[in-house]
Amino acid sequence: MEDSLKEERLKKLEQMKELGEKPYRNDFKPNARAGQVNELYGDREREDLEALPDRFAIAGRIMRMNRFGKAMFVDLLDETGKIQVFLQKKVLGEEGFARAKLLDIGDIVGVIGPISKTKTGELTILVERCDLLVKNLRPLPEKWHGLKDVEIRYRQRYVDLIANTDAREIFKKRAKSLRLIRNFLEERDFIELDTPTMQVIPGGAEARPFVTHHNVLDIDLYLRIATELYLKRLVVGGFERVYELGRVFRNEGVSTWHNPEFTLLEFYQAYATMEDMIGITEELFHYLALEVAGTANLNFLDKDIDVTPPFNRIDIRETLVEKGLLEKAELDDLDALKKKAEHYGDVEDKNKGELIFQIYEGAVEPNIVEPTFVTGFPVEISPLSRRNDKDPSIVDRFELIIAGKEFANAFSELNDPVDQRERFVEQVAKGGDEAPKEVDEDFLRAIETGMPPTAGEGIGIDRLIMLLTGVKSIREVIPFPLLKPEAKGS
Repeated sequence: MEDSLKEERLKKLEQMKELGEKPYRNDFKPNARAGQVNELYGDREREDLEALPDRFAIAGRIMRMNRFGKAMFVDLLDETGKIQVFLQKKVLGEEGFARAKLLDIGDIVGVIGPISKTKTGELTILVERCDLLVKNLRPLPEKWHGLKDVEIRYRQRYVDLIANTDAREIFKKRAKSLRLIRNFLEERDFIELDTPTMQVIPGGAEARPFVTHHNVLDIDLYLRIATELYLKRLVVGGFERVYELGRVFRNEGVSTWHNPEFTLLEFYQAYATMEDMIGITEELFHYLALEVAGTANLNFLDKDIDVTPPFNRIDIRETLVEKGLLEKAELDDLDALKKKAEHYGDVEDKNKGELIFQIYEGAVEPNIVEPTFVTGFPVEISPLSRRNDKDPSIVDRFELIIAGKEFANAFSELNDPVDQRERFVEQVAKGGDEAPKEVDEDFLRAIETGMPPTAGEGIGIDRLIMLLTGVKSIREVIPFPLLKPEAKGS
């Protein structure tokens, strides 16, 4: 069916050439955009519009066509919106109207003419000239529905963006959010710097990396799983407030919450603590909600979420005891912890801290709805965090949980090189697909040089955009999410 329609449109293209049309031209210069014209003239009376001497040149894609013998109404879509145009044989002439009759939905055209309103009050350009700029050879879908079409939307995002106004709005809000985040940080004296995407030793998180190979140097390299360790090197070098907003890569599964390639914001501030990060985080989320969504009361995953500061706070161990999931004495009892934790996953070879976190993650985290800072993380699962001064078994770290999902991770940074080396060695010795394979000696050398007391944070941007736009899948906020390749011949 699609092949026959393509052939039919190719024939129309040849007919237009025979009538003097020059397809795929690049000499049409718009002087207005649909949204701009609607905004400026939408409230004007027809008589006022027809008195204007202006001629509007607008380029856009045909989204609707109504033919009436010697005239037709057409809706043109550009980046800013739609506008109706009116083509008449008596104005375009015999040849010009014959070319217009060969147009199809999906074609990109440029039109020029004065502006008026129809009897129903719709703003309309009265076309005096119509140029075909691009012939559409693949018909646009009439509508989207069903699971199969959702997959097509992500795979053929270019078509989705043409047909789906909501998709375009999400990506406009994404772009606005990134701009606002940069403004927010730079107003607070942070500077944005780039760190290597390909690294010899991947670090800054526990995740399975993607591996590549540099032919000239004949070495394996890893796509970064975080920007943390290089940003901290910059703090050592004297950049006291530094951030990076960029892509990171983790060789993990694909779900509504995970894409192997995603955008991460990491920022670091010297002479700051975890408490300072809490303040910045509350300010940032509230600011973005007001600027992007227009309200601090968001609807997300069918839940009402209020991001007005202050956010809730809970301590992992205290919460487990308060909810009756553990007795206080069991927090130091490995056997008791294993017995409780086995309800939430594998317990083999896990230490006390890992088991405590496993119970929390299985029983508590999914039930957190309102923005909540979770603190009291065991040192065993926080290899880069500073130990708490009062209780060295935990670290000064928080995760921000909203609707049962992690949105941010922050801590007072570990800048004791001896402690850091011990934790790196332990991490490597434990092994596993997500653990680093060797100690990062250059990073240790950096903090041996002296890293000032510092706090840092990472925020998953794609999840943040999901929150701000109210969508339920990460694929809705990534223009081109990773998908399994189409079967050949499909």
